[in-house]
Amino acid sequence: MDARHMKIKAAEAALAHVEDGMRLGIGTGSTAEEFIRLLAEKVADGFRIEGVPTSERTARLCLDLGIPLRSLDELPELDLTIDGADEVDSNLNLIKGGGGALLREKIVASSSARMIVIADESKVVDTLGAFKLPIEINPFGQKATLIAIEKTAARLGLAGDLTLRSSGDGLFETDGGHLIVDASFGRIPDADALARELNGLPGVVEHGLFIGMASLAIIAGEAGARVMTSARST
Repeated sequence: MDARHMKIKAAEAALAHVEDGMRLGIGTGSTAEEFIRLLAEKVADGFRIEGVPTSERTARLCLDLGIPLRSLDELPELDLTIDGADEVDSNLNLIKGGGGALLREKIVASSSARMIVIADESKVVDTLGAFKLPIEINPFGQKATLIAIEKTAARLGLAGDLTLRSSGDGLFETDGGHLIVDASFGRIPDADALARELNGLPGVVEHGLFIGMASLAIIAGEAGARVMTSARST
């Protein structure tokens, strides 16, 4: 089974958790897009949902496929969000933001009663950090913010390159007009502590550590899809 088929298997399993009439947060990324295509088929057959997209890219795909959308201001409380992840550990802590939509993804997930993560086996890790941690920052004072992030990481025993993400001939800009720093820490033993510290830095808008937000993860591999729950709850 190739990577795309594994993503489709995870998306199919996630779709079983979506009920008619739900207010649904719709995620961003390649696995989420497979979910969107499957959801659109059900909507075309009369399935009723109201979706809140986590990015402009997701919004465009949903509208192209006929999925009805609302803004989060119109639907400030959601039943469920289904989204992908760049990494997931045994406690369902995540790194997200490889596509640059982490701020909207986190706002939508936080507004939902539940969050289900869909991913393939390659995204499951023992310790977060092999994937570069996206950190969304304000363009103003970006060098000062980079220094503050570096010092904060050092206090927690973390080191690695901090790179401003580029796009084309310039810097990548998020849907909110911010920049993304990709932090190559390699391994983050205490993701909770790093999340708290980054939250306290004035130039940091948001970061890609999603701690304790996912209710369950649906992980697809060669043998099909499996449900993963937090080790803390077992």
